[in-house]
Amino acid sequence: MEKRQQVTVDGNQAAALAAYAFTEVAGIYPITPSSPMADWVDKWSKQGKENIFRQTVNVIEMQSEGGAAAVLHGAASSGVLATTFTASQGLLLMIPDMFKIAGEMLPVVLHVAARTIATHALSIFGDHSDVMAARTTGFALLASSSVQEAYDMAVVTHLSAIKHSMPFIHFFDGFRTSHEIQRISILSDETLKSLVDKDAINKFRERALTPNKPVLYGSNQNGDIFFQAREACNMTYQTLADTVEAKMQRINALTGNNYQLFNYYGDSQAELVIVAMGSICETIKETINYLNKQGRQKLGLVQVHLYRPFVHAKLRAAIPTSCRKLAVLDRTKEPGANNEPLKLDVIAAFNGMPDAPLIIGGRYGLASKDTTPDDILALFNEMAKPEPKPEFTLAINDDVTHLSLPRTEHIDTTLPNTISCRFWGMGSDGTVGANKNTIKIIGDNTDLNVQAYFSYDSKKSGGLTISDLRFGKEPIHQPYLVNSADFVSCSQQSYVFKYDMLDDLKEGGSFLLNSIWTADDLERFLPAAYKQKLALKKIKLYLIDAYKIAKEIGLDKRTNTVLQAAFFKIAQVLPAELAQAYLNKYVAKTYALKGEEIVSMNLAAIAAGFANLEPIAIPEAWENCKLDGTSNNVGTPNWQTYSDQEEADFMQNIAEIMNRQKGDKLPVSAFMPYMRGNFPQGTTKHEKREIALQAPRWIAENCIQCNQCAFVCPHSVIRPFLITDEELAKAPYDLETAQGTRPYNDYKFRIQVSTLDCTSCAACVETCPAPKKALVMDDLTRMPEEPTKWNYLSSLPPKANPMKPTVVKGSQFNKPYFEFSGACAGCGETPYIKVLTQLFGDKMLISNATGCSSIYGAAVPSQPYCKDSCGRGPAWTNSLFEDNAENGFGMYLAGKQIQLRITKLLDELKQALTNLNMELTEAEQAIIDEWQAKMTVTDGTLERAAKLTDLLQNLLANSQATAIQGLFNEILNYKDYFTKRSTWIIGGDGWAYDIGYGGLDHVLSTGENVNVLVLDTEVYSNTGGQASKATPTGAIAQFAAGGKAMAKKDLGMMVMNYGYVYVAQIAMGANQSQTLKALVEAEQYDGPSLVIAYSPCIEHQIKGGLRYSQQIEKEAVEAGYWHLYRYDPMRLNKGKNPFQLDSKQPKGDFASFMMNEGRFSALTKKYSEDEVQRIIAQAKFHAEQRYLSYLRKSKEYETVPADFLHPAN
Repeated sequence: MEKRQQVTVDGNQAAALAAYAFTEVAGIYPITPSSPMADWVDKWSKQGKENIFRQTVNVIEMQSEGGAAAVLHGAASSGVLATTFTASQGLLLMIPDMFKIAGEMLPVVLHVAARTIATHALSIFGDHSDVMAARTTGFALLASSSVQEAYDMAVVTHLSAIKHSMPFIHFFDGFRTSHEIQRISILSDETLKSLVDKDAINKFRERALTPNKPVLYGSNQNGDIFFQAREACNMTYQTLADTVEAKMQRINALTGNNYQLFNYYGDSQAELVIVAMGSICETIKETINYLNKQGRQKLGLVQVHLYRPFVHAKLRAAIPTSCRKLAVLDRTKEPGANNEPLKLDVIAAFNGMPDAPLIIGGRYGLASKDTTPDDILALFNEMAKPEPKPEFTLAINDDVTHLSLPRTEHIDTTLPNTISCRFWGMGSDGTVGANKNTIKIIGDNTDLNVQAYFSYDSKKSGGLTISDLRFGKEPIHQPYLVNSADFVSCSQQSYVFKYDMLDDLKEGGSFLLNSIWTADDLERFLPAAYKQKLALKKIKLYLIDAYKIAKEIGLDKRTNTVLQAAFFKIAQVLPAELAQAYLNKYVAKTYALKGEEIVSMNLAAIAAGFANLEPIAIPEAWENCKLDGTSNNVGTPNWQTYSDQEEADFMQNIAEIMNRQKGDKLPVSAFMPYMRGNFPQGTTKHEKREIALQAPRWIAENCIQCNQCAFVCPHSVIRPFLITDEELAKAPYDLETAQGTRPYNDYKFRIQVSTLDCTSCAACVETCPAPKKALVMDDLTRMPEEPTKWNYLSSLPPKANPMKPTVVKGSQFNKPYFEFSGACAGCGETPYIKVLTQLFGDKMLISNATGCSSIYGAAVPSQPYCKDSCGRGPAWTNSLFEDNAENGFGMYLAGKQIQLRITKLLDELKQALTNLNMELTEAEQAIIDEWQAKMTVTDGTLERAAKLTDLLQNLLANSQATAIQGLFNEILNYKDYFTKRSTWIIGGDGWAYDIGYGGLDHVLSTGENVNVLVLDTEVYSNTGGQASKATPTGAIAQFAAGGKAMAKKDLGMMVMNYGYVYVAQIAMGANQSQTLKALVEAEQYDGPSLVIAYSPCIEHQIKGGLRYSQQIEKEAVEAGYWHLYRYDPMRLNKGKNPFQLDSKQPKGDFASFMMNEGRFSALTKKYSEDEVQRIIAQAKFHAEQRYLSYLRKSKEYETVPADFLHPAN
């Protein structure tokens, strides 16, 4: 048995390690949670790592998963071993090619981090619905249940694919296995090479397409032979299992494992047996161990490895003859089917067999629903009943169809000497990264077994993260969340008011609280529920002010390293000096690319974390704390005024429960009103996340009332208010105001911040143009009255906008219909969306591509799009990633079709009224005529719709109209369509430049009146920062580990070639007025429009952070990195050049601009100074070429005859 190397990795890296060895070409495309596999392969290739063929893997990122699959098809048909990595919708996009690949028996391998398919909603989390959708393609399917198996089964998969020349899917649970970190054993490359059947590879290459021995694949066949030819593969599939089994035996011989097609685990005389595949098998094994040791029942598990082909005889042989009942667990749902897929296969295996066991089946774990030993115990208890439920669900409360099995008993199956820890953090505070280092330090430098798993909410940076870590002498088989912790850490002080973090902490456990409070302050501020639980559970409390330490060191909000050091001091997993030495080593490695200064700061943070930890004595009196109101009860909702009953029901019955991290307890009945995926808008205003320690404070005497602070605010938390003297007199506090300037000089003026919603990005402070800043960042502890001021001002009756909303200052007196989203602090995308809603929000239809903007735009229960006092606001939907343009186009066509019908019905009505001698007055006729003439015009559409509605209802009230009441009613049934809908198709560059480009191009080519807003972050932001065709030359990103080699795609110039599409490129921080003009002109243009908005992103790693996002946009234009223009085809009607270059000739320092962002400055850590200068020069050259093309276009009509500029009459 070979001595194997030990590595601490997650499931994705484990699978990638095996895949790299056997892969020659990898066609890749990012999708969560599989993207890290592709990124590892790309990094290793760029680093020069060789596969078993002594080459680096040729890695190519495609425009979509469909494109990646086609690359595999072409590569394999030409004789090379090809691999990809995917999940969910990505796998579905590959299915057409997969049928072809399987039909041609090509040894292609897909590694799938199995993930939910979007149905009523999108979820990035794990189940088997994607794999099950692909089970008919002809690919073999091999399942893994753990990080170790992800490696071992990946090896078996590649070996089997090569040997049998058949395509395989190797799959494991998305997130639960793909992102779980464990220490595993791997084989050497020499060993892997020795396992490969070289004759099989030679035969595969001999069959490849070559002009030296020409052959045809992909013919067209008619019905006379297709059926017979399709059946010719039967023998190949019948022997495939033997090949897989043989390869498993080779691995077993090397590793000491006992992998089988179907592995049995449990009592040899078991009467109750579960059949399952994936990570749940680890939970079942652990539960069986616990229960069998207690002698409670004779229990067993059959773990399915090879799911396709599904070998009936092998399954039956694995099950003890003593088995009376089988329970089959499926991690998918097939609505309308009698049973789920695995259960159907098991039933088929026993069909007609004598003494077959009773077979029941159920669903579990959809979208990574946590399934624990308590659920497995509930299942075994159900199986023990004389007549168990034939269908069931686990880990939910189904109070509608009553399929669920309730948890009736809690069992702790954790092995002795296992330490369980839970870390509550905030996205972007570094908690997750620190814990990944922690687990590697312990895994790589001790004899302890380790496990780490990370949970995230759907918000971007600033959202909740939970890190679950376990360490123990024995192997850890617990693929579920920590529910009985020895240690709990809280990185955000405000969490004690929101979450019951002590609920899962053991008696006598340790609680580390990062807080600005002193020990004396705890008595005053700590919620009574926390005090009582700390005392009753005899918890050891530790306090540290990591905020202060990080700020003093220069790390700003990054408290992770301080808290990581404090953990090691408390947990004593390693001796303190040794732990500090390892921390120093890993910090130097982790932050090397960010420079010596960052490394030094983190080293100082480690020392401070060890030195500044304060143990707190728990007063005995806390045992008797009185829980006497909302201020003392953790997570008690801050009840507010709701706009309607629907909103109240949703907030009280769902949102507030979810926001306390108790959503798992919600029953099925709670979602009956929302079964179609429909949710009320505007719920973020009730959330009040309180994630900021500082917020802007307004200084009235310094303010020039420009409203630019509100214009650029990414979260709509800062707004101008106009206040009457009467309203000011009734204010709950002495409101500081300024006298309003013209044309609103009858009002008092105030800039107000919602401090409880602020993310402390400080973009407003940096943008403020006043000679003396009118905004300064201040501690929230010094502004406790601000939430009350915000609530009061927000409750005042809305004022009519005293200015034009199409100018910067005036636009901010309009209500934003997009507020308090979960986007990153300082996000470069959201200011554009917010302003767009201020212009058109009360008449908007939005189709949003999957990506950052869909996640922060619709992360239940936080819906930031909202309604006004009239109940109007943006209607929003998301279909998929790739089809956003087509989906939005369909929405537009629906409105257009109904409006055309209304026009026809109005003509019929006029004739009908004439026939009844009910002649319309001139004013009445004018109302109908105006509506018909301007039904496609946005300006004034609400007023025209209201007039038409009133007219029809008044006419219907006339007794003579009774004869044509049906016609009136038919028209009025369409009154929702009287308003011209402003259709906006919104998405990022990954959608517009890559996966959705074909659809976008076609929709724009139709000439129809749709608007497209592309939020160009120049990277796939939502999936972790992969390169797109919008990524510029030299930028380092995932899938471009060495820096992007090619120039950025010029989407705007390509679309301009149509000649009839409005196109604009904007950057708010560079020119706010141009941004507004472009958005307004795009909407006014009666045809398709495309607006491309430069959007700085956290993935750019801007020095100083996203507080400078607006400044970065300005510098990008000044340096010539980004350019502003508008192409308006309507200008041709006036004899003018349709193209206007709005940015001046670049004069900024291009290299300095690039080096201000980590995605470019990291080049200096990878290449020589000469090579870096060459890359910068190349990037500058590409940018200059773009500018020159725009300059030529701005002058190309100067010498054209005037009559050429006018369209034909």
